[in-house]
Amino acid sequence: MKIKKEILDKTEHCTKNFDCLKNNNTCCCKVESCINKEFYLVKCCENDSCGYRMTFGTSTYICTCPTRKEIYNKYGR
Repeated sequence: MKIKKEILDKTEHCTKNFDCLKNNNTCCCKVESCINKEFYLVKCCENDSCGYRMTFGTSTYICTCPTRKEIYNKYGR
């Protein structure tokens, strides 16, 4: 995947070393719904320790990761 450098630079708190860009079947939060390209409701892996997620209910989270948002906006996944 090709993501703009300025988006990657905004993702300064990634604890996963950008695994979402490596296509090696690592766990990537699944976007359940998106509202106005601003709010991304995601379902995360059980052992996910991402600093960009905020709790929203019991098993759904809001994703604030700039790179994850860009992946979803560009590639729909």
